[in-house]
Amino acid sequence: MALTSTPTAPAPETPAKHHGAPPKLSTWELRAAQIETLEAPRLRYGLLARMLFKQMDLVYGRERTLVKFTMLEFIARVPYQAWERMGYFSLSRHRRRSALAKRVYERIEETREEQDNEQWHLLILQDLVQRDGHRQSFLLHRLAPWLVAFFYYHVSWLLFLVKPEMSYRLNADFEDHAEHEYMSFVADHPELEHLPAPTTYADEYGRYDTVADLLRQIGHDERVHKLDSLVNMRAPRFQDAPAR
Repeated sequence: MALTSTPTAPAPETPAKHHGAPPKLSTWELRAAQIETLEAPRLRYGLLARMLFKQMDLVYGRERTLVKFTMLEFIARVPYQAWERMGYFSLSRHRRRSALAKRVYERIEETREEQDNEQWHLLILQDLVQRDGHRQSFLLHRLAPWLVAFFYYHVSWLLFLVKPEMSYRLNADFEDHAEHEYMSFVADHPELEHLPAPTTYADEYGRYDTVADLLRQIGHDERVHKLDSLVNMRAPRFQDAPAR
């Protein structure tokens, strides 16, 4: 699908820091968001992120497919799970410092919301894959992603323990990659503009006219997650906050 003109409706400005679930966009806003993503350069990915993407390409091929996206979403939940665990550990240490404990719990709520959002992505992608009749093997589509997620979880956890900024940056790289992959996939498949979006999870995630718009929304969600991680890289550490 050629994207050569900007829609009449302007794209909404994405906030530097978003609290709660990512915003749901209209059709025109989603098209504008797609153009913004495709015209924007990717982040300069770190070594760990490049290794992860290379591994995904070796196992599932370089081509963008819905099956490959389910593997991405299976892994995407992992950093938020690791951060939630670290948040509860920090909360147990600082529970007597009310102001700090409140900040820690707010961060826990953020990670849980983002984790839930990624879970909806996985369920939606799996639903699309099943509707298309794609075959999935135990080795490549159950065991392999579990092993990668296991590794990614512990890397995210250890990086956060040593230097939280490194863990957030790794996630920002991952989310930036996902954002561009989704938007590029829609651009490569104009037939999705005429394929009605399934309503299996519409009550929970939102209703969209086409699969193209559904995937654009998922891509925009990843942008919001990326921006949140970049902001958290610059946020003060919990242990550095003054006691109150």
